[in-house]
Amino acid sequence: MERAILVGLDLKDRRRRPRSSLDGADYSAEESLQELVALAESAGAQVIGTTLQSRPRPEPDTLIGSGKVEEIAQWVQAEGADLVIFDHDLTPSQQRNLEERLGCKVVDRTQLILDIFARRARTREGQLQVELAQLNYLLPRLTGRGAEMSRLGGGIGTRGPGETQLETDRRRIRRRIRKLMEELEAVRAARAVQRRRRKEAPLPTAALVGYTNAGKSTLFNRLTGAHVLTDDRLFATLDPTVRPVVLPSHRRVLLSDTVGFIRKLPVTLVKAFRATLEEVTEAALILHVVDVSAPQAAAQMAQVEKVLADIGAGSTPRLLVLNKVDLLEQKDLDAQAWLTRLAGEAARSQTRAVAISALTGEGVDQLLSAMDEALSFDPLTTATFRFPAGDSSKAGLLYQLGRVISARFDGSEYEIEAEVPQSLKLRLANYLVESC
Repeated sequence: MERAILVGLDLKDRRRRPRSSLDGADYSAEESLQELVALAESAGAQVIGTTLQSRPRPEPDTLIGSGKVEEIAQWVQAEGADLVIFDHDLTPSQQRNLEERLGCKVVDRTQLILDIFARRARTREGQLQVELAQLNYLLPRLTGRGAEMSRLGGGIGTRGPGETQLETDRRRIRRRIRKLMEELEAVRAARAVQRRRRKEAPLPTAALVGYTNAGKSTLFNRLTGAHVLTDDRLFATLDPTVRPVVLPSHRRVLLSDTVGFIRKLPVTLVKAFRATLEEVTEAALILHVVDVSAPQAAAQMAQVEKVLADIGAGSTPRLLVLNKVDLLEQKDLDAQAWLTRLAGEAARSQTRAVAISALTGEGVDQLLSAMDEALSFDPLTTATFRFPAGDSSKAGLLYQLGRVISARFDGSEYEIEAEVPQSLKLRLANYLVESC
C-alpha cells in the first residue's frame, strides 16, 4: 500500500465568494481536500497526512510556491511517503517540477480518478473508455520525461493501459487513440440499435444518476433484485447495468445503473464516457439519487444537475430520491428540517422528491408509485388476443410486457386475455379479438 500525502490549494479570492448551494460552489477547500482523502483511499493509498496552501492565485511553476514545496519535501523524506496527490489539476511542467523537487511520484486529482476508473472497469466498453481518457491525459505529458516515462513499478497513477503506453511515442499513442475512438463509435452504434429495439418493445427506460457513493447500486439491487457490487467507496461500480423493474401498474420499465458523478469530474472522462452517458440522455425518466446524510448533500445535488445539463439531459423528467434517511437518526441535526430543505431545492425546479432508504427498503413502495405516475404516457388497457400456434413469440410479448389474466390453447390457437400497455395493444392489433 502506497503512503500518500495530500495537498490542497485554497485560493483567497475564492474564499471571498458568496457560497451558494444552487451553483455547485457550496464547498470549501477543506471539504474538497477531505473528498480527496476518500478518493485516495478508494485507490488503495494510505493517507499519512494532508496540508492546505492558501494563495491569492496558483504559482505557475509549482502551483503552491517554492516554500510550501520545500516543506512538503522534508515531510516526504521524514515519513517515507511514496507519492504526493494534489487536489488540483497540474500542468505537465508543474508535475515535472514537483517530482524533481519532492523526490517522489506526484499525481493530480484527474490522474487519481482515472486510476480508480482503471481499477473498476470490468466490461470491454468500460476498459476502452478508461484507456481513451488515460491516453488523452498522457499525450501532453510525454515531452521532457525521457527515461522516467518507462516506470512500470505499478501503483497509483500507473495502473491500466497507461503502463503499456508510457514507452510509446506520440505517433503510436495517437494511432491507438484513433483506434479506440473507432471501437467506441461501434459501441455507440450497438447501443443505438439496442435503444431502438427497446422502443419497439416498447419498454420505457429510467436511469439512476447521482453523486458517487449516494447509494445508487444499493437502490438498483433493491428495485431489480440484481446483485451489482455495493461498497462504501467512491466509484465502487463503474460499468452500467440494465435490468427490468415491475411497477405497481404491472408495467415494466428498464432501469440502468450508471457511473457516479463528482466535483471536478475530468473533462477527458466526460468525453470518453459519452457512449455510457447516452443511456442517461435517452432515458424517459431520471432518478437523481442523493445521500441525505452527507453534509454537502445540497451542493452535490447542484453538481449532478450541472453535469446533467452539460450532457444534454437537463430537461429530462426526473424524480429526486432522498436516500439514506435511516442514517439521519444518527446525525446531530433536525432530520425533518433537513429533508424539507432538500425537497425545497427540488421544488424550485418542479421536481418531486421521495425520501427512502435503499438499505432498509423504507419508502421504496412510494418511489415505485412515483415512477408509475411519472411514466404515465403509456396507459394500461385490458384486451383479448388470439394467436396461431406458430406465433408463440408474439404471445410471449404479453407475458413479458403485460399481465396475463387468462390463457387458453385449443390445439391450433392461443387465446389470451391480458392487461397491456396501449402501445403494445396497437402493435398486436392484427391479433386483437376484443377489448374493454
